[in-house]
Amino acid sequence: MKPLDVITIGRSSVDLYGTQVGGRLEDMGSFAKYVGGSPTNMATGTARLGLKSALITRVGDEHMGRFLREELAREGVDVRGVVTDPERLTALVILGIRDQDRFPLIFYRENCADMALCEDDIDPAFIAEARAVVATGTHLSHPRTEAAVLKALRLARESGAQTALDIDYRPNLWGLAGHGAGESRFIESAAVTAKLQAHLPLFDLIVGTEEEFHIAGGTTDTIAALRAVRALTAATLVCKRGPMGAAAFTGAIPDSLDDGESGPGFPIEVFNVLGAGDGFMSGLLKGWLDGEDWPTALTYANACGAFAVSRHGCTPAYPSWEELQFFLKRGIVRTDLRNDAALEQVHWSTNRHGDWSNARIFAFDHRAQIEAIEGYTPAKGAAFKDLCLRTALQVQDGRPGYGILCDNRIGRRALQTAAETGLWIGRPVEWPGSRPLMCEPEIGPDFGGLSEWPLSHVVKALCFCHPDDDAATWAAQEETVLRLFTAARRNRLEFLLEIIPSKVGPVDDLTTATIIRRFYDIGVFPDWWKLESQPTEAAWNAAAAAITENDAHVRGILVLGLDAPRAALDAAFAHAARQPLVKGFAVGRTIFGAPARDWFAGRIDDATAVAQMAETYAALCAAWDRARDGAGR
Repeated sequence: MKPLDVITIGRSSVDLYGTQVGGRLEDMGSFAKYVGGSPTNMATGTARLGLKSALITRVGDEHMGRFLREELAREGVDVRGVVTDPERLTALVILGIRDQDRFPLIFYRENCADMALCEDDIDPAFIAEARAVVATGTHLSHPRTEAAVLKALRLARESGAQTALDIDYRPNLWGLAGHGAGESRFIESAAVTAKLQAHLPLFDLIVGTEEEFHIAGGTTDTIAALRAVRALTAATLVCKRGPMGAAAFTGAIPDSLDDGESGPGFPIEVFNVLGAGDGFMSGLLKGWLDGEDWPTALTYANACGAFAVSRHGCTPAYPSWEELQFFLKRGIVRTDLRNDAALEQVHWSTNRHGDWSNARIFAFDHRAQIEAIEGYTPAKGAAFKDLCLRTALQVQDGRPGYGILCDNRIGRRALQTAAETGLWIGRPVEWPGSRPLMCEPEIGPDFGGLSEWPLSHVVKALCFCHPDDDAATWAAQEETVLRLFTAARRNRLEFLLEIIPSKVGPVDDLTTATIIRRFYDIGVFPDWWKLESQPTEAAWNAAAAAITENDAHVRGILVLGLDAPRAALDAAFAHAARQPLVKGFAVGRTIFGAPARDWFAGRIDDATAVAQMAETYAALCAAWDRARDGAGR
């Protein structure tokens, strides 16, 4: 068994997608940053579908190159074949959605990093690890990149791997159209046809639109073009037909495209055609490499293409395997898939990055409690939160599974410093102690302040609520929480909802579960729940059931501390760890309370404060790990 299913080779870029829809690219006011480039899209798309994928390309030694490398790794793509070019910049593409027929784009690829790919970048041992190697047309357009691709294909065939070509014809990347014609998909060229035809015999699978087969076959008659390609190769030919699906031809080309093998099409609203072909190819490769028949493989491909044309962006639109199966089983509920709430929830929750199955969180997002300590000043408060971050990093010691909750008012400096540490970062939005829930002024009356947050920050909202609250209180709470959740999702931020009913009224085994269900009923799907330690096992079971019945892919539950003594937390952890849905803890005052009072009063110095907090935090981490081990986790 080879360790890799597929290696894609060729173009890599950062896509800057205009976030305004329906206007000219000239009028775009903001852009979303995504992974881009056909082979790079396919590497990510196949990884999301469960294949072990890898990419061979070059990126620049700068921020955009690091973004591509890091994002690919987060998506599960093997990046050993991604070479950092010390001289060239990573390619950029600026794109927009004008209307359902026009999708303007500009390629910034002058002497870009991926076009410097050369034969020396192709490692025979790496190629030998793959079951298949996939090339795209652009990298056949230049002698240096062509040589690299041909070497990879030769090595693949020598190692018994299958080979595939996505024709991916972009006339201006072959020098046939101007910079402003990035949207152009077909210009006749005998030179391009000759170049492609010289290499068609190297492939077992060739995929393209009708226009792409026109350039490969040297004629605008689709059947004649397919027959010209067939005369050169015995490869399976898959012709993409837009809303009519696709047809696969394993032998002689019939008189009609309708006579090829096909899978069902999906009648959905076209929102964005950019990247749809890479989504299609990802689904096709999944079926092909899993040994499915062509109708099944084309079903996967058509569905993945449907996701792509209905969403913003290329790679971000592609489905996970769980999402694809959900869609194929349930079917189309509404044709604008991006507005299908159930489907979008599965898409979001099965494509999140990072493994936080064990989370030990030092919570020092407290504001009112810090401000109330004798000796507090804003400057000293900021300095103390710096010490809290030092504590977290000391205990973390570079290991995974640690994090912080930190505010942006007193703790702004610590919050910004934490960005490069590998810590999980949660950030509060609530005005301390507010009931009904109100937000910090920085969030803004329309919650637009979330658009300024780094994508690595988790939106944390604390809601003091109880099932017995009056209707007016519940209405206010629900409106705010739903708006926060919606704003977080719109800004691609995870959302943590903390609920504390014990500060409002008496609790029993169903109190927390009742509140959880109430929020799900209004359409709030937190990535995380932060809950009090439940009074009984029955209460924990009820809370967990309320979550899993509504969201099978939730990140999990964090247990909060409420300034409990360490011994009490040890017992609470042992109780909570028996629930698989509980992933860890988020504790604050138990760790920093006493040292903070002494530090602000001048009774201890920085080093002592950090030492005391680190001792308690490390002890709580150890207690949680013991509890997990004791629960057989």
